[in-house]
Amino acid sequence: MSASPSVAARGAFLRGLYRRPALLLVVTTLIWGSNAVAARLAVGHVSPMMLTTARWGIACIALWFVARQQVAQQLPALRGRWMYLALMGVSGFTAFNALFYAAAHHTTAVNLSLIQGMIPVLVLLGGVMFFGLRVTALQMVGVVITLAGVAVVASRGSWAALAALDINLGDAWILLASLLYAGYTLGLRSRPAVPPLVFFSAVAGVAALASLPLLAAEVLSGRFFWPTPWGWAILVYIGLLPSFVSQILFIRAVEMIGPARASVFLNLNPVFGPALAVGVLGEPVGWYHAVALAMVLGGIWIAERLGTRRPV
Repeated sequence: MSASPSVAARGAFLRGLYRRPALLLVVTTLIWGSNAVAARLAVGHVSPMMLTTARWGIACIALWFVARQQVAQQLPALRGRWMYLALMGVSGFTAFNALFYAAAHHTTAVNLSLIQGMIPVLVLLGGVMFFGLRVTALQMVGVVITLAGVAVVASRGSWAALAALDINLGDAWILLASLLYAGYTLGLRSRPAVPPLVFFSAVAGVAALASLPLLAAEVLSGRFFWPTPWGWAILVYIGLLPSFVSQILFIRAVEMIGPARASVFLNLNPVFGPALAVGVLGEPVGWYHAVALAMVLGGIWIAERLGTRRPV
């Protein structure tokens, strides 16, 4: 029996999507932007460390179905780099997500997305500090503008709050989380010579294991509670979409056009996140959010595009 027209149409759409890297990357960043919204929706329905543990547990189950043979073939190469993989999984996935989901209890999805948008310039600064990367004056201008935009968000547009370092706890945690993820990104320079899906599977496995002590601490502190039905739905969404599907799409896009061109699309994160926060959650947007968004995106554009152009 042939497939129904609707099933055939969906199959054709997915095959077409998988051949269009730009569309893959737009869908990827849209899913990543939705993570901030999901984090806010989870408040009161699932505890932060449960969310972190379940995210990577669900992702690992999905990866077992699609990558277990590749991982088994590459085990010798992975064993030789176990300390590196442990550091990457703990810092880039476990700690980042634990701080991210804890921050969602204290700040808005708009703030989560905008502050997270500074990761590209943190990576640039890290390259200068630790790898001797040479940057132009225009790139540094872009870095300063982006960081100033983040300061506008964190201070809620108040110079007095900034001068007094009166920063929301959630904003401080997402700042720390962004620093950790920037470090993870810089660490990718030294990743083992294995297929991207194998590397991601190994780091996700580390993240799932490393999150268990955090979950235990949450239980012992009395802050754990069983997810509500809505909480379970959020867990499944985060475990499958931001943690698994988006990574597969991103890996496929990088294979097609390379990491440099693909990384440009990551600048859509601070656009999609706030837009979804307003549209789905109805979060209010102040004038300082608009100013900060312009500064963050403008600074990234100056640093990544104008700053790297050579004079003719």
